[in-house]
Amino acid sequence: MIDLVTFGETMVSFRTSGALVSGAACTAHVAGAESNVAIALSRLGHRARWVGGLTDDALGDLVAATLTGEGVDVVRADPVGRPAGLMLLQRRTADVARVAYARKDSAGSCLTEAPVLEALEHGARRLHVTGITPALSDTARQTTLTVVTEAARRGVAVSLDVNHRAALWSREDARAVLTEIVPHVDLLVASADELDLVGEDGASEEDLIADLADRGCAEVLLKRGGEGATLHRDGRRLDAAARPVTVVDVVGAGDACTAGYLSGRLDGVSDEACLERAMTLGAFAVSTVGDWEGLPRRHELGLLSGAASDVTR
Repeated sequence: MIDLVTFGETMVSFRTSGALVSGAACTAHVAGAESNVAIALSRLGHRARWVGGLTDDALGDLVAATLTGEGVDVVRADPVGRPAGLMLLQRRTADVARVAYARKDSAGSCLTEAPVLEALEHGARRLHVTGITPALSDTARQTTLTVVTEAARRGVAVSLDVNHRAALWSREDARAVLTEIVPHVDLLVASADELDLVGEDGASEEDLIADLADRGCAEVLLKRGGEGATLHRDGRRLDAAARPVTVVDVVGAGDACTAGYLSGRLDGVSDEACLERAMTLGAFAVSTVGDWEGLPRRHELGLLSGAASDVTR
């Protein structure tokens, strides 16, 4: 059985070493919130499957080869003549990066429910979705709603990472769609400032958590960046501090945290251990360059427990 199925848009990300206008070197990478989670889980020994529209060209082949090379089972959906989604990340200074997208009407935005439901046919322990996919297009929005409804009907656990992208849709539009998804979700992941996107605008954290529990979502993971994370589960609150590491790149940190927590849940460990694994993967993400490239294998989970100057010989 597949441990986790996820779907969405994975883009080709071009990263520069400086300002593009100055002729800075540019390298191609693969980036997508859902595939970041799939790769992280695969590295930890879980079976992960990703479904997405990929172009039949070098860009689509790069995405497929990268995910497959990381042990992710790839379901390559028909892109119906759409272009690949692209992202440009310019490193302007050591502390400042600028991101631009070319993803309108992309291959990833036209994904329909058929290949995703087929990917669930042979069994999956969990379906993981993000708030990015339904923001891509009307088709992607309907696909997300249909798939989460059907997965829940089949008894598959469903997790939702809000992952709000202001460039894709407004908070009001996001709230209207995400509140439809919540009744089918057992685990919600969000940053503290995203929590009201699945509930009443302006409500307190405590009231929003209680409302989510009333709607059947009794497990909420709140990501707090450098301050760590909070888990609300079965009426209990647990807080975890972020691991102290040298921060070099925060891109992908939220996805890593989510993946760490999901890995713990798949392993059946305690709430405390799930949070610890979430903080560990988040620390790996921010202390290495790339969306997922620096994430650990299972045998490396204890690597950050040594002193900062440790060198393994």
